[in-house]
Amino acid sequence: MAIEPSTIGDFTAALPNGETLDLSEKAGKVLLVVNTASKCGFTPQYEGLEALWRAYRDRGFEVIAFPCNQFGGQEPGSADEIASFCDLNFGVSFPLMAKIDVNGADADPLYNWLKSEAPGLLGSKRIKWNFTKFLIDREGRVVRRYAPTDKPEKLAKDIEALL
Repeated sequence: MAIEPSTIGDFTAALPNGETLDLSEKAGKVLLVVNTASKCGFTPQYEGLEALWRAYRDRGFEVIAFPCNQFGGQEPGSADEIASFCDLNFGVSFPLMAKIDVNGADADPLYNWLKSEAPGLLGSKRIKWNFTKFLIDREGRVVRRYAPTDKPEKLAKDIEALL
């Protein structure tokens, strides 16, 4: 019988270079996990995410972005194109993971867990759009799910409470 994952540390994430990041390495940190896209109306949120990362990283906070092309084909680029776009347009310095699916049969296991731990509106487990955010505490548990319309700066109070 398989052991059910209980924290984000039970997962790995693919890096753009093909290597794997063991998320147990993030133990003790407050994390904000977000699915992103470069050609979305919410793409300017990269700026707010970077501001949060810069404001709180020295206190044990990290943003982890997962590019996703499942919503309107708004993330069509390669890993290099995505990284270049994020750096040139928003000065993004937080980790960008490999592009993944967040819904459907090929959804990344991490996202299946995140969605089950923090369902959306009316209990929906589907990710509705780009820039859905999940706040993870220092123990690796999901604290809250935020809608794509929730601007990063509005999360500061919740992040500070966990730091």
